[in-house]
Amino acid sequence: MARTQKNKATMGHLGMLKVSSRNASSDSSIIASSGSSSGGSSQQAWQQTWVNLCMSMACAGSLFAVVMAKLAKLRRELLEPSKGGGGGGGDGFDVNKVGDARVGFVGFPSVGKSTLLTKLTGTFSEVAAYEFTTLTCVPGIVRYRGAKIQMLDLPGIIEGAKDGKGRGRQVISTARTCNLILIVLDCLKPLTHKKLIEHELEGFGIRLNKKPPNITFKKKDKGGINFTTSVQGPSRLDLDAVKAVCAEYKIHNADIHLAEDYDIDDLVDVIEGSRVYVPAIYVVNKIDQITLEELEVMNKLPHYCPVCAYHEWNLDGLVEMVWEYLDLVRVYTKPKGKLPDFNEPVVLHRQNASIEGFCNKIHKSMLKQLKYAHVWGSSVKHRPQKVGKDHVLHDEDIVQIVKKV
Repeated sequence: MARTQKNKATMGHLGMLKVSSRNASSDSSIIASSGSSSGGSSQQAWQQTWVNLCMSMACAGSLFAVVMAKLAKLRRELLEPSKGGGGGGGDGFDVNKVGDARVGFVGFPSVGKSTLLTKLTGTFSEVAAYEFTTLTCVPGIVRYRGAKIQMLDLPGIIEGAKDGKGRGRQVISTARTCNLILIVLDCLKPLTHKKLIEHELEGFGIRLNKKPPNITFKKKDKGGINFTTSVQGPSRLDLDAVKAVCAEYKIHNADIHLAEDYDIDDLVDVIEGSRVYVPAIYVVNKIDQITLEELEVMNKLPHYCPVCAYHEWNLDGLVEMVWEYLDLVRVYTKPKGKLPDFNEPVVLHRQNASIEGFCNKIHKSMLKQLKYAHVWGSSVKHRPQKVGKDHVLHDEDIVQIVKKV
């Protein structure tokens, strides 16, 4: 990459940060020793170095914010496919999204993703004793508690996948469309693979097991940067850091409010606006190769699910965990004068589990014809209860739609 003026400025800021991170006491001892052993010119040079150090420490916070914003922009430019002719972009595999939710298997080659898909869904995915057996996306369907869950066996990724190595961009682009990611790990080296995969996914704008930052960001025409926070006491973000980040994105007028304490990375994510927040389960496969003590330790870790796909150990526990992380809501329909249909529920995502979302899931025109709805279940006090389109439904509620005449 050619060293433009922007890159030179970034390198300069990084250099100043490195200087500011030195220990002040060690620097003062070096100055004292050099002053006693060298001449006056040497002592003046060290004094000037000390002044530069103090100045750089004073502006280290804003410089750090600028550097983080610059690095985020450079990462985004590297990840975006080139607009010129030729070369592969970041498009995912051509797999239609079917069912009520989509789950993607992500992992290094030969960790058991294909075996896991075959055991869970009954869909054949080629398995062999060599790496990169799966060269394309293989879909399968799991039916659980009345919901259809699509599972995708993605090709194995390698280090540098986010930069396009080994069809990595296609794999990660498809993973961005999933409601849940199963990171399949080898039990003999789970932590090594976990860190590498997290690094690749984070670099492509996927945030695992995180909620979107509760940061209000609104551009305006004038008035400068107005920064407010609800955090009591010291915060990781101050006005100078916020202004430095906004200036890097050429934003000079905006209202920014922090409901909680966040860092610069969270602010950059909100300004970028292209991040996806996906729950993830770390599926540790081949547990028949470790001891019972190691398995007990692994079972206590958050978001972990130990399995053995070959022997079909704990696959029921994995499916139950998938259901819990997907956080789906089943709603049963009740035609007027008939019993509810408990065989084919309407499955909604928790964030869209309202009467409006229920109508849109059945047909887009139904909401225009809606007069009100009768609801039976835990979301209402009376059975039935007359509700409007904004009523939030709970799992296994029964709904009867009343249309306009």
